[in-house]
Amino acid sequence: MNDDATRMPARDPQDLARLLVARQQAGDAEGMAALYAPDAILDIGSGQLARGRDAIRAFYAKLVMAGPKFELGDQRPAMINGDLALTSTRLPNGTVTVEIARRQGDGTWLWVIDQPSILP
Repeated sequence: MNDDATRMPARDPQDLARLLVARQQAGDAEGMAALYAPDAILDIGSGQLARGRDAIRAFYAKLVMAGPKFELGDQRPAMINGDLALTSTRLPNGTVTVEIARRQGDGTWLWVIDQPSILP
């Protein structure tokens, strides 16, 4: 999927979660991975990390094929310090996500660390 509406860049760190959910619901694993920096890490459970955008893309490709659709939860306001931002969302099932985003040279934001499921 390469719809302009789902491939808009994150101009604010708060945009990242909304864009991730929209792209997952559209089945766009490539677009999901594009929200991460090339050197990002994603906790994929059981003590495993997806390292780098290619590994993150592969993980999301499997998830899109097999998993339920994501839902946007209650986003907490981003904590921004210079070019870094801490983002967090309480999902409808009660789990909490925690991510660190980095501002890019063009002013957009990409996640560099993603811990998608923390116990409530």
